[in-house]
Amino acid sequence: MKDKEAIRQGLKDSPRLKKWLDYIIMNQRDARPRWYIRMLAPFYQRRGPGSKIYSSVRMDTPPYRNFSLGKRSVIESFCCINNAVGDVIIGDDTRIGIHNTIIGPVTIGSHVNLAQGIVVTALNHNFKDTTLRIDEQGISTKPVVIGDDVWIGANAVILPGVTIGKHVVVAAGAVVTKDVPDNCIVGGVPARKMDDVRCKMIDG
Repeated sequence: MKDKEAIRQGLKDSPRLKKWLDYIIMNQRDARPRWYIRMLAPFYQRRGPGSKIYSSVRMDTPPYRNFSLGKRSVIESFCCINNAVGDVIIGDDTRIGIHNTIIGPVTIGSHVNLAQGIVVTALNHNFKDTTLRIDEQGISTKPVVIGDDVWIGANAVILPGVTIGKHVVVAAGAVVTKDVPDNCIVGGVPARKMDDVRCKMIDG
């Protein structure tokens, strides 16, 4: 980890080298690692014993960021995992359901169940300058953290900067814009408390 951080810092100090390496590693049109980098992925990704990633999963995981999948965890068909702008760390005994999209930096705990069609993203496109196109303004990231023993229902969206505590249920279709403390059930757009357990949504 320290070695990777030192390399990243070195590349920040050498923009020309960073641009050249980025071109070698990433297909600029497709916004994903080039085919020869993807072939090497099993050698630099961390996968725990008994874990499984289905063959249809799109793994956009260049080697300059960390990807880790815990013991006995599963990433189901047609998911997209992207750590190009931030690490993606997934704990033990966690299931990432069909057609999920996860864009780092994201940390997901153990014994987490994500249903189908969920988006967990730590990335935003900048758009403050009205004189420039959005695609000229770059991106920003705010880490997302999902605690242990969390169940997230189908088609929910977890937005940048959100931390979800332990033993939480997020209802199907919810859009989570604020931190959620432990022991809550939340739902709606934007997500709010739905149960009688003591639970107060926290401003992000």
